[in-house]
Amino acid sequence: MYYNDFQDIRLSGLGMGCMRLPVIDGDDAKPDAAAVQEMVDYAMANGINYYDTAWGYHGGNSETVLGQALSKYDHKDFYIASKFPGYDLSNFDHIEEIFEKQLEKCQVEYFDFYLFHNVCEMNIDKYLDDEIGLADYLLRKKEEGKIKHLGFSCHGSLETMHRFIKKYWRILEFCQIQLNYLDFEFQDARSKVEELNNISMPIWVMEGLRGGKLAKSCLGAEKILAKSNPDYTPANWAFGFLESVPGVTMILSGMSDFEQLKQNIEFFDEKKPLNDDDIATLLTAAHFETTGKNAGTVPCTACRYCTTHCPQGLDIPRILSLYNEHSYSGGGFIAPMALAAFEQDKLPSACVGCGSCAKVCPQQIDIPGVMKKFTEMIG
Repeated sequence: MYYNDFQDIRLSGLGMGCMRLPVIDGDDAKPDAAAVQEMVDYAMANGINYYDTAWGYHGGNSETVLGQALSKYDHKDFYIASKFPGYDLSNFDHIEEIFEKQLEKCQVEYFDFYLFHNVCEMNIDKYLDDEIGLADYLLRKKEEGKIKHLGFSCHGSLETMHRFIKKYWRILEFCQIQLNYLDFEFQDARSKVEELNNISMPIWVMEGLRGGKLAKSCLGAEKILAKSNPDYTPANWAFGFLESVPGVTMILSGMSDFEQLKQNIEFFDEKKPLNDDDIATLLTAAHFETTGKNAGTVPCTACRYCTTHCPQGLDIPRILSLYNEHSYSGGGFIAPMALAAFEQDKLPSACVGCGSCAKVCPQQIDIPGVMKKFTEMIG
């Protein structure tokens, strides 16, 4: 296992994400404690020292099962991370109660890393509200030694991430983003990386394998990549890409069985960043994957010609980008979560179908048709 320096500590290059642990009878709310213990024991024995959990993972049981598995070890030998569950706005009324319960569930006296969880359009105003007092509370916990390092995770847009950083940059030590070679352009992860590099903020990676998708296929680029290294698996290529991104300090992987854990640990014996040609191959494959006929996406370039002709004042490029994400991913939480922050008269359903936008679209997108379809998709 190789290690990366973070301030005065050394973190394993691979961190164990605890959102996709093995479960009993296919029930996500019932993580298999015995299987988790076996995985944690193997991870500890083979150099992983970072474990990432959260209040809502596995129906609230991830923190508990991870705490049980780590309780046999000296806390000095591992780093544990959890998060404030801001994805549920009602949780802002129970900040202290939740934090104390998290310590209890994880069976620790302090969190090595604690995050403002899932900063996005839906909750950004809550996170920025001084009267709620979340930041002040977490800073007090840090002063008390209950939190060692404070950061945030972000599924929102670059603009939303920028608003959060602008408010809290003095207290933030790292940022966790969805980063992989498919989302480098598709979700504009590239711009987030550039933003974080510009302020020298270390990057934590989540969804490095895109929920396992990139562990199964290189999106049709296997034959080209095999010329560089025929022994690499799709997951190896995905991890190699991440190791090539400047600023990446922690790569999390939500491994759901022992074999995945074992294979990933083997790859992380040393850094294996990719050369420029292989990176270009992966990004090209990702581009064709997300823009091809079967992807269900539209070729919006965010030129914004459409917005100047929309009588409803809709943010059409933003809506189309959320449509692309929702359509390509076959659903998920990102688009509905972002749209929850829209005013009612700015949602896709507010489109009156006049077609003024489509007339000036250089890509000839049937924008009213997409708005109607997106409204039907998200209900």
